[in-house]
Amino acid sequence: MAKAKSVADSAEPIEAKVARLLAGRTLVLVGMMGAGKSSIGRRLAGRLRLPFVDADSEIELAANATISEIFDRHGEAYFRDGERRVIQRLLEEGPKVLAAGGGAFIQPQTRSAIQKKGISIWLKADRDLLLSRVKRRSSRPLLKDGDPASIIERLIAERYPVYAEADVHVQSRDIAHDAVIDDLLVALADYLSREAVAEV
Repeated sequence: MAKAKSVADSAEPIEAKVARLLAGRTLVLVGMMGAGKSSIGRRLAGRLRLPFVDADSEIELAANATISEIFDRHGEAYFRDGERRVIQRLLEEGPKVLAAGGGAFIQPQTRSAIQKKGISIWLKADRDLLLSRVKRRSSRPLLKDGDPASIIERLIAERYPVYAEADVHVQSRDIAHDAVIDDLLVALADYLSREAVAEV
């Protein structure tokens, strides 16, 4: 905790420090559906004075179809290819906060592009929190065929080891989003500071 306190207590505001150390890179939020990537991402972007982009919204715009429609008409492989191309384009367009879909970071090519061009942040959430959030929405393609709890548990087992490759890990909790963002900024400032020292 002493390290986190020293980052937070420095004379430079933590938002300014993070923005400076990002050096034009994009912050990419990864994690499961329901982890809070879009809601946290919007607020984080506001704190850092960066644009916010939701990758799924950009995919729907490019395809002129909803995510569910793309899955139903063309299948997951087609969707993942389009997702990779959209995220690659967004990474090339300059600094922003980008919320990636739950399966994006799992795809090796997409993950490689994010690791090269951005800073990845895993919003890690426990099973019960994810389940309580995803039950509120019926538009999740991966939850349509089966028991949501079983599907969430399977996805956690498959995806969490891959999400663990993200640069920064932050626990998503059922508390005020600003409190999670405070944690995120401290973790991000610490990571970027260590990265800057390693490059000297």
